[in-house]
Amino acid sequence: MAKVFVNVGLSLDGYLAPEGMTLKNWNNPGYKNWAAKWEAMMGWVINQQHFRDNLKLGPGGETGPVNEMLKRTTERIGANIMGKRMFEGGELGWPEEAPFHTPVYVLTHEKREPWVRPGGTTFFFVDSGIEAALEQARVSAGERDIRIAGGADVIQQYLNMGVVDELEISLAPVIFGSGRRLFENISDTVPGFRIDGVLATPSATHLRYVRASGA
Repeated sequence: MAKVFVNVGLSLDGYLAPEGMTLKNWNNPGYKNWAAKWEAMMGWVINQQHFRDNLKLGPGGETGPVNEMLKRTTERIGANIMGKRMFEGGELGWPEEAPFHTPVYVLTHEKREPWVRPGGTTFFFVDSGIEAALEQARVSAGERDIRIAGGADVIQQYLNMGVVDELEISLAPVIFGSGRRLFENISDTVPGFRIDGVLATPSATHLRYVRASGA
């Protein structure tokens, strides 16, 4: 059966996004230095060959264990789920060929027709709740896995729903001090996880957790 997993970057003090990283400040990257903080957290992925190939950034990039990890993660995804806030930021920042190449289900309270992008990405806007989005993603993904892409509140909702099978967290040695925390508003009924893998590099420690037996 297809797995539901979270795959995100995280600051050392537990923030998924720095303070100030909002649509209001999108054209002001110096506000609270949010853009530099984000780049410091996610710099590891920008240097990978697979990431550069996926976004058509030109030749080059690092190969090796981290690149292979990134490639495996990308290839397992059959559908993505994200919140409206993440989508709106990406709508401004992603290239015309959005970097997902799968169906993407956007949680929203507004009705909108599907948005088809070159390269196999279609955004579907779901206004009927997180269960409906997951059900639609399962149908699209088939035997492949479903990634809960973000943001923090969406990940928290799916964790509290008890459907997340795996967590893949790239923990960067940067301190944000404030922003959007990943593990806020978590119920004490969320199933437990165990460590399944650690890949340490100078720019990030890549942690993989799977649901504990019996959880």
